[in-house]
Amino acid sequence: MSAAPFSAAAHSSTAAHSSTAVSLPAAASPPTVADPCTAAPPPGADPAAPARGRLAGVVTMVASGLSNQTGAALGSLAFPVLGPVGVVAIRQYVAALALLAVGRPRLRSFTRRQWWPVLLLGLVFGAMNLSLYSAVDRVGLGLAVTLEFLGPLTVALAATRRRVDLCCASVAAVGVVTLLRPRPSADYLGMGLGLLAAACWASYILLNRTVGRRVPGAQGSAAAAAFSALMFLPVGAVLVLREPPTAVAVGYAVAAGVLSSAVPYLADLFTLRRVPAQAFGLFMSVNPVLAAVVGWVGLGQDLDWTEWASIGAIVTANTLSIAVRRT
Repeated sequence: MSAAPFSAAAHSSTAAHSSTAVSLPAAASPPTVADPCTAAPPPGADPAAPARGRLAGVVTMVASGLSNQTGAALGSLAFPVLGPVGVVAIRQYVAALALLAVGRPRLRSFTRRQWWPVLLLGLVFGAMNLSLYSAVDRVGLGLAVTLEFLGPLTVALAATRRRVDLCCASVAAVGVVTLLRPRPSADYLGMGLGLLAAACWASYILLNRTVGRRVPGAQGSAAAAAFSALMFLPVGAVLVLREPPTAVAVGYAVAAGVLSSAVPYLADLFTLRRVPAQAFGLFMSVNPVLAAVVGWVGLGQDLDWTEWASIGAIVTANTLSIAVRRT
């Protein structure tokens, strides 16, 4: 969300990352809007406008997904100079600037009851991105994002007791076991970091719900992003004092922040006004596939057929779980 993710928060409110319904990884839940597929158009309105709006929403979803994964791929190019922690630090700075501009939190008005989930959300946000990028550095973009995706999927499946969800959980479990099977080339530390990112994403979703109930608008998410950025300020200071990073490396890290945080957040707000929440959640299910494709095409990270099959199993589990809710 992934990486995401503050778009993860938006997802979490729709698919239950969204899948929750999943969501960077977006910040506080997007404003409530009428269902774009069922709301009656006002008198005199263009009857083709809803269809064009849904098409624009779909195009935006595709662009947002590609932006998110492309940002993560570009960020990984700065690993040799900045390391995952340096890239995440710069990404947190960019995310904070973007969300503060949108949310404009009134920090002095926050009560203790509002502050504690906001601070926890900021802590989890930083841990989620750091564990994800560290996993990307070790096991590649596709596998790291797939393992992280287990977080929102677990939250979604844990909220229900239907037989179909048990089947979905079983399919996802098969995919995970296949990914984690013993083999000479397995990087268990990298996989563990991916699972840690999943746990952080699940916590992020649950905390985001609490923040959304207690803090109006996007103020809570903006404050959490600012706190997360403050936590990484010492990292930035150490990087600069130890050895000033190259402009190219910083540029890659800034691009990761813009493409994986700012763009998806704004795109999700646009999309959720034009497509149903469940359709949004269904599309979010393909993010591990997008990550694998971007990693393969952009970074030369090849996957064998068992890894593709595992990614497919986890994506299928989430897609089936969300699709069945529509009936």
